Amino acid sequence: MTTDWTDRECPSTICLFDVDGTLTPARGVISESMRATLAALRKKCVVGFVGGSDLAKQKEQLGEDVLGAFDFCFSENGLTAFRRGVELPSNSFLQFMGEERYARLVNFCLRYIADLDIPQKRGTFVEFRQGMINVSPVGRNCSRDERNNYERYDLEHKVRERFVAALQAEFPDYGLKYSIGGQISFDVFPVGWDKTYCLRHLEGEGFATIHFFGDKAFKGGNDWEIYTHDATIGHAVKNPQETEAILKDLFQL
Repeated sequence: MTTDWTDRECPSTICLFDVDGTLTPARGVISESMRATLAALRKKCVVGFVGGSDLAKQKEQLGEDVLGAFDFCFSENGLTAFRRGVELPSNSFLQFMGEERYARLVNFCLRYIADLDIPQKRGTFVEFRQGMINVSPVGRNCSRDERNNYERYDLEHKVRERFVAALQAEFPDYGLKYSIGGQISFDVFPVGWDKTYCLRHLEGEGFATIHFFGDKAFKGGNDWEIYTHDATIGHAVKNPQETEAILKDLFQL
């Protein structure tokens, strides 16, 4: 058990947060109000975030000082991880897959998207990350308005849901999991490499209580596994404002 957190009122408690829709608006920037709330929370307990995006994108949303503003930073679900600004051991999706199987997976995705009849297509349909690939039928280069339009279209026509079903049928033996999150995309990663992966980095820290906050805390959402994990106390939120309200009530901030 570590004694590194004795400067906190509750050193055996950690709060972990999803990023999009929990600490920030979807692909938006953290508010000054949320920054102040998290700064106050760090006096009470240990604070970390866990998200599927890479560190560069998380810095865009949470600020360039993210490694200093959070005690634990779990990028790409913890495949890239930092503890008090020091990088922890990492892992790789490509290492898990191998080049040949990876190419088959990406080729299938690109052919599937090419055949999709959807109102708009932009660019970056498959984004390679350290611990996963992120697949977007509309393309991650879409504007905010196009992102919102696609989300409404997807809710009605279940484009991502059908896409995931096709991948599950095509690659049943690849040991992969598919998680729909955010507005426009879904993640593909090895089984066990969802957000619960970050919990490996907390082993030996001596945390008696792990709170997790996420807005996709429903079956099929990318917060579901960690939200329902035996090691965590899950809090489902609708937006950053609700996250702040729960924190203020829970920790008397």
